[in-house]
Amino acid sequence: MKPQAVEEFYRRLSEARPEPETELQYRNPYTLLVAVVLSAQATDVGVNRATKQLFAEVDTPAGMVALGEEGLKQHIKTIGLFNTKAKNVIALSKLLLERHGGEVPRTHAELQALPGVGRKTANVVLNVAFGEETIAVDTHIFRVSNRTGLAPGKTPDKVEEKLMKVTPAKYRRHAHHWLILHGRYTCKAGKPNCPECKVLELCAYKKKTRPDAPPPARKR
Repeated sequence: MKPQAVEEFYRRLSEARPEPETELQYRNPYTLLVAVVLSAQATDVGVNRATKQLFAEVDTPAGMVALGEEGLKQHIKTIGLFNTKAKNVIALSKLLLERHGGEVPRTHAELQALPGVGRKTANVVLNVAFGEETIAVDTHIFRVSNRTGLAPGKTPDKVEEKLMKVTPAKYRRHAHHWLILHGRYTCKAGKPNCPECKVLELCAYKKKTRPDAPPPARKR
């Protein structure tokens, strides 16, 4: 996609959602970190349902360690891979207390040194909690970037690298959310909703969907 088209692509997405936000519910950087760790291979809706009561009771690393692994499991047992996630959340909470005074660190290296935290999770935390210009490439952003021609790549890392290169500076702060929301609600995996797409004519996708045909008129 040419620079002019990329600029227009983001301009339209930003016009539709001037101040996009994560759909994960959180109270502070720590609960955001926990929510993102829990969201791996799970939906935001499912995570929010599980963490509603959890975050009402626990919103600090010390509180989570006190709750314990078994106590945490009771809150998150509806989420996939909850046993592994509970172990990681307790472990990362202990490390936050031991290494960072209970605060969430603000660098990729320090975040990725925590159990259950990969580059994508670190990018989300840095962007949402601290306003860093990062783009976390999940399945939605990977699909949108490749399907539209915005930043094609064979791996999430390659797509992230290209997105950071082609995204105009003024759009980098919110690019992550514009792309993920576009992929979640418009440029869907199975059947993209092309008729409602804000960037339709800028998109390189060759199999664009058309509006469903109206039902046949009833005979009188």
